[in-house]
Amino acid sequence: MQELYPFLAPGGADVSAVLADVRRSTAEKANEIVRLREIVLEEYGAELAACAARMAASFRAGGRLFAFGNGGSSTDAQDVAALFLNPGGAARPLPALALTTDVAVVTALSNDIGFEVVFARQLAAFGRPGDIAVALSTSGNSDNLIAALREAAGRGMVTVGLAGYTGGQMAETPGVSHLFVVPSSSVHRIQEAQTTIYHALWELTQRELAGEAA
Repeated sequence: MQELYPFLAPGGADVSAVLADVRRSTAEKANEIVRLREIVLEEYGAELAACAARMAASFRAGGRLFAFGNGGSSTDAQDVAALFLNPGGAARPLPALALTTDVAVVTALSNDIGFEVVFARQLAAFGRPGDIAVALSTSGNSDNLIAALREAAGRGMVTVGLAGYTGGQMAETPGVSHLFVVPSSSVHRIQEAQTTIYHALWELTQRELAGEAA
């Protein structure tokens, strides 16, 4: 306990110094994510608009969005689906599903075949040409995401990848329509920037569907 919270122990660290260090660390992290978002915008601004236009065209034609990821990225995939399906306000609800939510399906496929097919098999069952597949990963190296992207590309789906670091295997996978790589080695900063990316995609898609200039 003393190692974790030295300022609580008798004769421990100066509370003011500890709080000052916390403030400094928080400010550094906030500045880091701001800079990272600026880098992503500069690198992918035009690509975000192009991706949103393609997604809007898919939704106009009756397409659906399927989002998927592992661990924390599985939660982000659910957030993507919820954002498009239930945006609130006057925004248009769009058909979107997260492939991470059906525990029976995920565990059955993992147990009977292997974890690497948990998303690809679902896309094989539900995916149609023109649908949208959104894969989220911090490393870009998840085998089940790569398998799903290949399955989606083979079915004529619009494939969107979000990765960190240098993109990993995702950057080397043929058939990925749009890839957004957050150039960071911090999982926390990557996921924060990815949240900004898919919110930007949602907003730009809504503008496209409303007939506004992206």
